[in-house]
Amino acid sequence: MSQERIALLIIDMINNFDFSHGSILAQKAQKTAERIRELKERFNQKQLPVIFINDHYNLWQADYHKIIDYCSNPTSRPVIETLLPGKDDFFLIKPKHSGFYGTALHTLLSQLKVNTLILTGIAGNICVLFTANDAYMREYKLFIPDDCIASVDDNDNHYALMMMKNVLKAGIEPSTHEIYQHYII
Repeated sequence: MSQERIALLIIDMINNFDFSHGSILAQKAQKTAERIRELKERFNQKQLPVIFINDHYNLWQADYHKIIDYCSNPTSRPVIETLLPGKDDFFLIKPKHSGFYGTALHTLLSQLKVNTLILTGIAGNICVLFTANDAYMREYKLFIPDDCIASVDDNDNHYALMMMKNVLKAGIEPSTHEIYQHYII
């Protein structure tokens, strides 16, 4: 097998939380944002790929500044400010739940020779799960740190993690687990 090359995906963390139960998800996202930021900083230090993949909010432009401006409000600002894309990070927009559907994600990962993914973001039971499913179908090795995803309902989040572990063969250890040290260091 070829050498493993890993990338960090940050899914939908630039969000306006303007939907039913959005304030609940925003509170949970703030907790996960801190952990995701720590992973992102370790990836940036090692010059490993960090890829933000985000809803487009009908702007249809992969310009994260415009999406941040559109999404910024008192509820979303703490999450967004915790986890801003950096100058060397990639930023893609997606039209649906999966980060692979209708995007250049698979092509980008192929160009970067990535075969292992760490998926983070919201909602764990929707966009993270759908992205994980599509990644598994494309034969990527998967890790979903259980402290780096959030869903409105904790039971839904737990169920999504169990699905990703049992069906998609994903590692779901916390972001502080030694397995991540193996890949990032």
